[in-house]
Amino acid sequence: MRQLSPRTTSLAAASLVLALGAAACGPKDSGDAKSGATGKPEKGGTLTVLNSQPQTDFDPARLYTSGGGNVPSLVFRTLTTRNRENGAAGSKVVPDLATDLGRPSKNATVWTYTLKDGLKYEDGTPITSADIKYGIERSFAAELSGGAPYLRDWLTGGAQYQGPYKDKKGLDSIETPDAKTIVFHLNKPEGEFPYLATQTQTTPVPKAKDTGTKYEEHPVSSGPYKVVKNENDGERVTLVRNTNWSAKTDDERKAYPDKIDVRSGLDSSVINQRLSSSQGADANAVTTDTNLGPAELAKVTGDKKLAARVGTGHFGYTNYIGFNPKVKPFDNPKVRQAISYAVDRSSVINAAGGSALAEPATTYLPNQKSFGYTPYDHFPAGRTGNPAKAEKLLKEAGYPKGLTVTLTHSNNKDFETSPEIATALQDALKNAGITVKLKGLEDNDYKDKIRGAKTEPGFFLAHWGADWPSGGPFLAPIFDGRQIVRDGANFNTGFLNDPSVNKEIDAINKLTDLNAAAQRWGALDKKIGQQALTVPLFHPVYKRLYGENIKNVVISDWTGVLDISQVAVK
Repeated sequence: MRQLSPRTTSLAAASLVLALGAAACGPKDSGDAKSGATGKPEKGGTLTVLNSQPQTDFDPARLYTSGGGNVPSLVFRTLTTRNRENGAAGSKVVPDLATDLGRPSKNATVWTYTLKDGLKYEDGTPITSADIKYGIERSFAAELSGGAPYLRDWLTGGAQYQGPYKDKKGLDSIETPDAKTIVFHLNKPEGEFPYLATQTQTTPVPKAKDTGTKYEEHPVSSGPYKVVKNENDGERVTLVRNTNWSAKTDDERKAYPDKIDVRSGLDSSVINQRLSSSQGADANAVTTDTNLGPAELAKVTGDKKLAARVGTGHFGYTNYIGFNPKVKPFDNPKVRQAISYAVDRSSVINAAGGSALAEPATTYLPNQKSFGYTPYDHFPAGRTGNPAKAEKLLKEAGYPKGLTVTLTHSNNKDFETSPEIATALQDALKNAGITVKLKGLEDNDYKDKIRGAKTEPGFFLAHWGADWPSGGPFLAPIFDGRQIVRDGANFNTGFLNDPSVNKEIDAINKLTDLNAAAQRWGALDKKIGQQALTVPLFHPVYKRLYGENIKNVVISDWTGVLDISQVAVK
């Protein structure tokens, strides 16, 4: 997902110390916190979700999710979804409403799906292919914007379509020859369409029940739970069982709890304190968006019982230095290479919270098989940097006495693009004769600055997260020259427009064998890395507490966070 930490959260709690011995500010109701966290998971009870960010825009058209989302996937089923398993196995795409991952045409420009038998909405009416077509079409309406842009980009005629409220004829590029078949016609080969089909835009929406912008208040459920309350735009969401959902049609969602109570707008320190104390209903609680920070983690790891309740996850995400080669002296490849050699990743990782919260990166692609991870280190700096090699390159570049540069970063305390990381780099580069002046900006100004083709600085901190676990949504937005945006949000920060790179991206997109595609993405990453347009720094690790009664914790490499569709409280 474009420059966001997994599911919109960062290590915001890092500066807050968890008072483990203090009494938690728990909820007034006691919930069902009676059973211990051992034994076989069983149905029943209430799961509480404690979050800092509200579940806003609870409409499948407006959500920007991957794999169907976390809380949303309890209500919205999609054509395909993520495999709900731990680790690498969870990075696979699997069927959901559809019987398979889709049947592509020879050139991957036409994809056909067949729906499973017995699919029903919460009111018992059957789910049809026409409902999926309508659900996608309404995501094109301006008043329901916010979802991923791929369908607009990929579907034939998508760029001009304005949604069913203005154009009742619909999209000709989506055909529904019968109630169980849906066919997509794309304007270019896209072998990764099964990944795109996990986005909530492929959720079925019955046209007769569509209430436009008010649909989020009570969306019609196709999943194991239905919405009975949505207060203050997602600040308090209550879900109960959808009795017309059948586990026979759904291999992925366990749906153990009878009720799910989502409470948001909470301070990160309060969330972690409540989870650690596990009083009352908080013993049956989890968070889907709040990490442990360095100080908190240090206290938690000193308590064996608490440490046993920390889930560890990895998400396809890279923190890196970005260069603008149109700005001097970064137009000189040897200057970029010198900085690559001078970086001290050990100090950067310490600034990010330590090795428990960050892993060193020398590749742009995350170190997961599904991305096509291919190990390389074109500018080996070791653990603490190689200032001698950096100084040699600077001399060759015409800077025998070193140089002075400005590093732009965010003032947001996210431990990713923030002052701590910038200062660590400043100290390391000083050893190579590079004087770094720091320019901190408020987060919104920082984002606007680095995303504008006309305002992008020469040297800055950045990060990128995957829309799905593949090299495609990682490399194409950053290195495909045809995606350079001159007016608007531009993510190709190195302004790379290499015909051979563009050609290889097109070739990989034609592949429907996702394993073969992954290998090609990895090779392309290695090739691009030689140009030193970025300096990969680290991949974050996510540590999250959960209540003492929580069972069946599943954390996949697709999301890196606890999957609440698997959790039991009894």
